[in-house]
Amino acid sequence: MKLITAVIKPFKLEDLREALDRIGVHGMTVNEVKGYGRQKGHTEIYRGAEYEVRFLPKVRIEIAVPDNRAGDVVETVERVARTGQIGDGKIFVTSLERAVRIRTGEADDDAL
Repeated sequence: MKLITAVIKPFKLEDLREALDRIGVHGMTVNEVKGYGRQKGHTEIYRGAEYEVRFLPKVRIEIAVPDNRAGDVVETVERVARTGQIGDGKIFVTSLERAVRIRTGEADDDAL
């Protein structure tokens, strides 16, 4: 099993959910987060005062999938979340040792 963690721009979330649904991936965990990378924030003006926003709003998505689905999910996230602009985000793929569905006790691939 693999755990795919993606950090993307917030306005891409619904498009990504729909695209993953179309390829048969029906579950994910979503967190609103803040961060920065090469983008390093930006300057905004509020009530005439200029201030620097160093941490930008992002969405962190976690998706657990069987090993054979990881490539499709990564490709879908990359395609849908890409705007071509700096700050599009990152995708991380890690091995998932064990998963258990609490309600039924099903484990590993059956729990996904």
